[in-house]
Amino acid sequence: MPTQPERNLFEYAVVRFVPSIERGEFVNVGLVMMCKRRRWLRCRFHIASERVLALFPGADIDLLRKQLISFERISEGDTSPIGSLEAHERFRWLTAVRSACIATSRPHPGHADNLESAFDTLFNELVV
Repeated sequence: MPTQPERNLFEYAVVRFVPSIERGEFVNVGLVMMCKRRRWLRCRFHIASERVLALFPGADIDLLRKQLISFERISEGDTSPIGSLEAHERFRWLTAVRSACIATSRPHPGHADNLESAFDTLFNELVV
């Protein structure tokens, strides 16, 4: 009897640049996705500079890039205390609600046979 491919339950959140918390306006700049069972965590960023500057003319693109690099290092499991946590714990830390110019949407669930393919699809639909 043929077996079905194993579906992977995952969570994802859109990473946003929010230059003014009070106004609540943002530009999507990345995606972070996690599968606890597989101990899998990915994040990727794409800064559409022209879009960011059109909406927020005073934005510092270089500073935004540096902040996103540190976000990415934590997701990859760098040597920091937070980077040494399990994938699902890093995901929870990265997606925690905070008042900062880098914020995330609420986590959303999904399921897929191929996590990498699902990540690419979501990234292209929500960020690029």
